[in-house]
Amino acid sequence: MGLQTDETASQQGQHDGPLSRENAGKNRGRVVSTTNRNGEQGQFGYGPRTKRPYSQEDYEHPAAAWGAAKSVGRVLMAQREPVLGTRAMFTMNQENGGFDCPGCAWPDDQHGLKLDLCENGVKHTTWEMTPKRTTAEFFAKHTVTELEGWTDYALENVGRLTEPMVYDAETDHYVPIEWDDAFALVGETLRGLDSPDQASFYTSGRLSNEATFLYQLWAREFGTNNLPDCSNMCHEASGRALKASLGTGKGTSDLEDWNKADLLLIMGNNAASNAPRMLTALADAERRGAKVVHVNPLVEAASNGTIVPHEIDQMALNKVTDTTNMNVQVRPGGDMAFLRGIAKALFERLPHDPEAIDSDFLEKYTDGFEEYRRIVEETSWDELERQSGLIKAQILQVAEMYRNAEKSVFSWCLGVTQHEHGVDAVREIVNVLMMRGNIGREGTGPSPVRGHSNVQGNRTCGIDHRPTAEFLDKLDAACGITSPREHGLDTVTTIEAMAEGEVKVFVSMGGNFVMAAPDTELTSEGLRKTDLTVQVSTKLNRSHIVHGKKALILPCLGRTEKDVQKSGEQCVSVEDAMSMVHHSFGMKRPASPYLMSEPAILSGMAKATLPDSSTPWEEYAQNYDRIRDTMQEVLPGFEDFNRRVRLPHGFRIHQPARELDFSKTSTGRANFSHAEMPDVVPDQGSLILQTMRSHDQWNTTIYSNNDRYRGVKNLRTLIFMNADDMRSRGIAQGDLVDITATSKTGVLRRLEKYHALPYNIPQGSAAGYMPEMNVLIGIEDYSTQSEQPLMKNVRVTVEPSAPRAQA
Repeated sequence: MGLQTDETASQQGQHDGPLSRENAGKNRGRVVSTTNRNGEQGQFGYGPRTKRPYSQEDYEHPAAAWGAAKSVGRVLMAQREPVLGTRAMFTMNQENGGFDCPGCAWPDDQHGLKLDLCENGVKHTTWEMTPKRTTAEFFAKHTVTELEGWTDYALENVGRLTEPMVYDAETDHYVPIEWDDAFALVGETLRGLDSPDQASFYTSGRLSNEATFLYQLWAREFGTNNLPDCSNMCHEASGRALKASLGTGKGTSDLEDWNKADLLLIMGNNAASNAPRMLTALADAERRGAKVVHVNPLVEAASNGTIVPHEIDQMALNKVTDTTNMNVQVRPGGDMAFLRGIAKALFERLPHDPEAIDSDFLEKYTDGFEEYRRIVEETSWDELERQSGLIKAQILQVAEMYRNAEKSVFSWCLGVTQHEHGVDAVREIVNVLMMRGNIGREGTGPSPVRGHSNVQGNRTCGIDHRPTAEFLDKLDAACGITSPREHGLDTVTTIEAMAEGEVKVFVSMGGNFVMAAPDTELTSEGLRKTDLTVQVSTKLNRSHIVHGKKALILPCLGRTEKDVQKSGEQCVSVEDAMSMVHHSFGMKRPASPYLMSEPAILSGMAKATLPDSSTPWEEYAQNYDRIRDTMQEVLPGFEDFNRRVRLPHGFRIHQPARELDFSKTSTGRANFSHAEMPDVVPDQGSLILQTMRSHDQWNTTIYSNNDRYRGVKNLRTLIFMNADDMRSRGIAQGDLVDITATSKTGVLRRLEKYHALPYNIPQGSAAGYMPEMNVLIGIEDYSTQSEQPLMKNVRVTVEPSAPRAQA
């Protein structure tokens, strides 16, 4: 695999994947997969089976509010945890001995808030705390072939896994296995490979910092950098862009900056579902007179106002607080043109408003500004309007707010990153921030919204298929190993390598890889070709059913459960989306006495794989302070780790860019990017489809078939469309339609008999739910800048389904 440096992050990579192969076009124009041909998914898709009538009515209520409160009550009763679940609500995200929410990575309140949680966090926590159990008796009763026919909801709803299981091919059942025998199977299989690079080690984003460090240490001591993670599918573009521009792969803002900004620009994010605790910051912004602008193809619930449930007086009075000053409905992928329009508006003000830009900041700290100015000024307003899907007046209105704001925070999520030009778009965010000196000052900065609870910590602590030489040198010196220097496989290349028989062992720490990844058919084929799949999990999911020739299910403790090892009760740590590191203590008895912690499981597998290793794996498993002692020798910003992580709010990792130190970039200054503006306008007759989660869903976990904030009940097999696009195709509300995606190589993939629903979405665009729609995204449909799958930029045609043939 070729390498791509951060300095060339905006240029096409050298990914040796399907786009570069001689036979890439052999299937051009052919339909290679058709899903749901006979409507077998039903209206529920991968959710709970139902025949209840579906409906969709626009949601006109505030975000959170009584809708969230009622939902939390239903969740607690449905999971049969009204007492323990309520106790968890007062323990979650608390500074003294609480556990970190296993949901999103939004930072915790620093001022004593007692209900620092959200509806979706309660769902995720009670889903983990359920009293239901997936036992050996369950596996004895059901073959894997039978379980293939279950919905994903049904698989997870069986409950918590209780003991290690191994697949028995003769009976087609999972059967119990002793922990030591499971570790031995992993070790023997890995040692039997021709090369360590025939194994790939994936993590989903929930793994603690301590377990993360052990995981990457095991892989690298074994001899590979094949460490794909969920960030490869989500914010890889953000990390590469921020490194190239500022010398850091993270945002520079913290929650206090959000609370002091005059303007919050929220891009490509459904905050009310994906980071609901953000609603508190948005409501606070409105109350202090700050401006909030939402930029997204769909007008989502977070822009409709909110009543934050922990504000009891507001709930009692049913008093709604506004959460937006303006909604900007860009076309999918139009964010970069919108941002460049703001820059152009600022340049046009300069003759009569010299303070429209911060000349002192630009001269002292940046590189490449004049070239950027030339590119922007040469871009016409007609082209900016065409590519953004907006009119000039809308862009000028936002530019006026930006000019009048002394301090601005720009935040973004996957609506910006999951495009071909995702790196360029994030760098354009930084360009516009730098124009007014909104870096390194209080109340300013770039602020990506991370998804899973420790996905940022995973990357900080070593889960990176493109590690720097500096990190590897420190790791080797601290741990006495010799790490490989060749870059490894990411998510897309791991799938390719499994499908081609090059990766023979796949280890997954959490997650549901087959459902999260693109090209569901090829991912499934690849997993089934491997010699061994190892899934470390809390609940049964599709990735246990789609497995290798040999397969292990290794059940681990959840975030909510007490972790007691030989040295006593343990805490773990996580890093939130704004670089705060804090500890997490479980509160309840484990779901089964046979569960092991993630560090203990990793240490067991590592010892079995590396029998001659001098790494103190057993000591690490018995006392996590020992892991942290080693981590502080390797990781910048983790000095005095054991003491600082136990402080009431933990600590913030030092970021030079936050202090205007850009010495880590290629120029030693903050770099303007000079990317060409991409053409994101769909071809005649095509639409750009964005895949997304419903509100009653967390990543691949589906809680119900409802999507409250979009007004949907009892339906997942749907596509949201612009009403004019529906009329031009002869499609009425609720009609069954066939959706055909055309990949970069001209390959066709089809999803049939989905319900078309009109929605407030720009012409030329459409939206629907993942993971059902992941089948439309080919393995070849990845960004050449970031290698991320193009999950927000799927080119499709939509037509009425053919009538069913009469029997």
